[in-house]
Amino acid sequence: MPNHFTPMQIGDQRLAGELCAVPGTRGLVVFAHGSGSSRRSRRNREVALSLQHRRMSTLLFDLLTPEEDADPSKVFDIELLASRVMQALDAVHADAHSMPIGLFGASTGAAAALVAAARRPQDVQAVVSRGGRPDLAGNALPQVRAPTLLIVGAADLEVLQLNRAALARMQCERRLDLVPRATHLFEEAGTLETVAQMAADWFETHLVATA
Repeated sequence: MPNHFTPMQIGDQRLAGELCAVPGTRGLVVFAHGSGSSRRSRRNREVALSLQHRRMSTLLFDLLTPEEDADPSKVFDIELLASRVMQALDAVHADAHSMPIGLFGASTGAAAALVAAARRPQDVQAVVSRGGRPDLAGNALPQVRAPTLLIVGAADLEVLQLNRAALARMQCERRLDLVPRATHLFEEAGTLETVAQMAADWFETHLVATA
């Protein structure tokens, strides 16, 4: 059976989303894009395609309305972004039933994903951050219970330092993986494929049906 793509509207703001349901799925991964991006993020779409090939359903959606996206104060409002991730969890929860759910966050979206995971431990079984800013999750970091993988480019030195500091504050199962030669946007040949492989392996291990 082919994958089934369904447009979605999430929350009171009717945020645009695209759900890809994979036959025989292992679970569902909800993507939280970074600042200046959207559900159309090329990098997130490439990772989502790799996850789909590994039998994981995906949801990519816009965390902000077009008007909000033009407001710098909204783009970096982690509380607002986390609330949108939780709205996405609410939107898929009725259809997901006992399906395990993971979060994949990039840049500021990683902080939003971690805050959402801390506040919805019953809904989120695993988190992956790509070039993320987990430090922006602040006091939510020690509250995260979902196993968390932080993926950082080995040449992205400033973000690497911030990820190491965030990792030290977390108390759940967690790991920091470096992608050799990669800078912040993983534009170097083969680096984004490495990210997708790492993420898929993490989700395959930790997205386990509980019923």
